[in-house]
Amino acid sequence: MAPEELEPALREAAEGPAFAAEQPRTGDSGESDSLDKENRLKSDFVRRVRDALEAGEHDQVYDLVEPLHPADIADLFELLDADDRPALARAITDLMSADVIAEMNDHVRELLVELLPAEDIAEIAEQLDTDDAVAMLEDLDEADQQAVLAEMEPEGRAAIETALAYPEESAGRLMSRDFVAVPEHMTVGDLIDFLREDKRAATEFWEVFVVDARHHPLGTCALSWILRAPRSVALTDVMKRDQTLIPVEMDQEEVALRFQKYALISAAVVDEAGRLVGQITVDDVVHIIQEEAGEDVLLLSGAGDGDINEPILLTIRTRLMWLVVNLGTAIIASSVVGLFEGAISRLALLAVLMPIVSGMGGNAGTQTLAVVVRALATNQLTQSNTVRMILRELRIAAANGLSLGLLIGVAVGVIFANPLLGAVIGTAMLINNLMAGLAGIAVPVVLDRLKVDPAVSSAVFVTMVTDVMGFFSFLGLAVLVGLA
Repeated sequence: MAPEELEPALREAAEGPAFAAEQPRTGDSGESDSLDKENRLKSDFVRRVRDALEAGEHDQVYDLVEPLHPADIADLFELLDADDRPALARAITDLMSADVIAEMNDHVRELLVELLPAEDIAEIAEQLDTDDAVAMLEDLDEADQQAVLAEMEPEGRAAIETALAYPEESAGRLMSRDFVAVPEHMTVGDLIDFLREDKRAATEFWEVFVVDARHHPLGTCALSWILRAPRSVALTDVMKRDQTLIPVEMDQEEVALRFQKYALISAAVVDEAGRLVGQITVDDVVHIIQEEAGEDVLLLSGAGDGDINEPILLTIRTRLMWLVVNLGTAIIASSVVGLFEGAISRLALLAVLMPIVSGMGGNAGTQTLAVVVRALATNQLTQSNTVRMILRELRIAAANGLSLGLLIGVAVGVIFANPLLGAVIGTAMLINNLMAGLAGIAVPVVLDRLKVDPAVSSAVFVTMVTDVMGFFSFLGLAVLVGLA
């Protein structure tokens, strides 16, 4: 569908009152016509929407979508084929609220935003919280960003430009500037009157920040305390002075860890001079925890973002790059096998058994690697306990290697009536498991110390170590004891 067909509908949405409205979530109290018990859109509902779109029944599409929560409408866009998404946006007109745009998958939102002129994107951005507006604009080209910002009101434009100046995935990008900060000389009564009378005060908040004359945060007052305290009591007497401050440059993953560690609902964000510039709330952090956890798992496998809405060519390029790297490590491992070509030709049974040693070592290394990468990501593994962690994993590797070695050694010795061959493969299994445990912790720790994301590169190197050592230990021992 051509962009000009989509623009009128999204322009109407940008100008309409629906940006401030939120539809009731029909699936909150059990199963509905559109949502199942897990609050997921039913396949039958998605099929009905798709069929109505193909038949050009836009009124029917609107009636089907209208009861949905904005988050469910965003899910509907993701579940439809890319070719059907512009038609859906055109059909539901004013239901295309800013809340829907904010909840959309990045790739889906980017596609729709690219179809809109700058003035319509600016209309949408001005209805969003700063952090959501930044998420919508940050993926646009520099020229497109400037065109959109030029159409915005000065206050909103300044807030977004300031956020875009911070590094990607930092607290400065994540924070919201919609917060309540009051001077320290106020009483509880003064604060309540201020919140009632000042139309510029934030509409949704859990705590009030108390600041000094330089706008440095001194403490926080929870709404529950404010409502229960007498009006004459000074804020400084009821505020909580022990607070967690988030620097604007802090990585969003570290922000999420602080929220998790200290059970925060919201936290103040301060600039380099210690001035209060924003707040981060737990609803934003929930998304970050989910993204970071999934990202580490996918990076370990070299699958990129793993987003099913990601363009196919980008996915192919990401996966192919790591497959080429894996091809190189496989060649290195095969070269080790080539060193023992003569031994293998004299005892072909070695070729049958050697993949067992390398394969089991690879599995053991992956187990250790997964534990270590997670420990690094959650700050459980630091410089103070690295040695203890290495010794722990080596003990685990030794116990597992000894158990597997005895098992495979006895089995091979009995099946092939060759106790010496059983002893060789059992010993090789123990050696390779020890190397797998050492590599599984050493590789990610070293990469982390070098400021390289261990989730991205560790798996390739650990696999190479276990393959090389598996082949070398088994074939080398076989030659050493005179089996071949």
